[in-house]
Amino acid sequence: MSQSQSVVLSKKRAIVLGAAGYSGAELVQLLSQHPAIELVAAYASANREPESFASLYPRYSGLLELTVLPWQPEELTDLATRADIAFLALPHEASEALAPQLLAAGLVVFDLSGAFRLKDAALYPEFYGYSHQHPLLLAQAPYGLAEWISASELEQSLFAVAGCYPTASSLALLPLVQAGLLAEGAVPVINAISGVSGAGRKAALGTSFCEVGLAPYGFFKHRHRPEIEQTLGCPVVFTPHLGNFKRGILTTISVRLKAGIHKAEVDAVYQQYYQHKPMVRLLSRPPNVADVAGTCFCDLHWQQDGEQLLVVSAIDNLLKGAAAQAVQLANLKYGYPEQAGLQGGGYRD
Repeated sequence: MSQSQSVVLSKKRAIVLGAAGYSGAELVQLLSQHPAIELVAAYASANREPESFASLYPRYSGLLELTVLPWQPEELTDLATRADIAFLALPHEASEALAPQLLAAGLVVFDLSGAFRLKDAALYPEFYGYSHQHPLLLAQAPYGLAEWISASELEQSLFAVAGCYPTASSLALLPLVQAGLLAEGAVPVINAISGVSGAGRKAALGTSFCEVGLAPYGFFKHRHRPEIEQTLGCPVVFTPHLGNFKRGILTTISVRLKAGIHKAEVDAVYQQYYQHKPMVRLLSRPPNVADVAGTCFCDLHWQQDGEQLLVVSAIDNLLKGAAAQAVQLANLKYGYPEQAGLQGGGYRD
């Protein structure tokens, strides 16, 4: 148990920046029902007018009374007297610029963007299209895959919440990697399908629900590939697809095992690594995105044929792949029950 987990539990105060977007809205909803984290303010971009959360998302009318305010730099002046935690659901470059200011103001930051996920600053121009302005922070920001973060990493103050595709892929593969079950030189082949909400709320023809069928994209150059490879410590072939559904990710992974690895050994490895992880469900049948949409779980299933293993994972991209994982990390950071505020899930269409 880390030092932050051994103290008497006390209520924390949180703000959400980017509350008008899909992941930000999920954060608002989750924190509004959290037993130990109080949502004290929600912000959108500076060029927006104050707006009720229910007008942005009418499904919360009569359920959640909150005004989403435009963020202004002067908010930093006395922020530490009003809040302990900042959840950032912002574009990558906006998070990168704001996170150091929030840290300097004394807040713990959970960043849902990719601004601090990759530890090699040289990868940002290629995969994110800009040069990283705070490379020293990359080493200080633990990678926020909740089931695999260490107690020592939880002592930090800036957390790079894992991406949605990498969460689904890494939770499926890490037990095998850590147990040394993969064949020498094995390259996992990952095919993942996401709903259109993964592209964000901004209207665009290519992600319009009426235009999307089912198509792959981002061959070899998708920004989540180096994130997955960094986490697993091995190369992968990662092909994302955009599907005609609102939310969820279904990932099917093919990988070769060492010779002589039997099904019982694979089963035991998954049970060992996830038996005390309440947000991962091990299934005897293939998962379905319909069963995880609106929940904070990752569902896993695997089948073996000789040395060939297929692993299937399913998550809600906005929850376990974003907002719920950030809250789960905060629970771990402050010693709350890991599933606090998450058992009720999020909004389900």
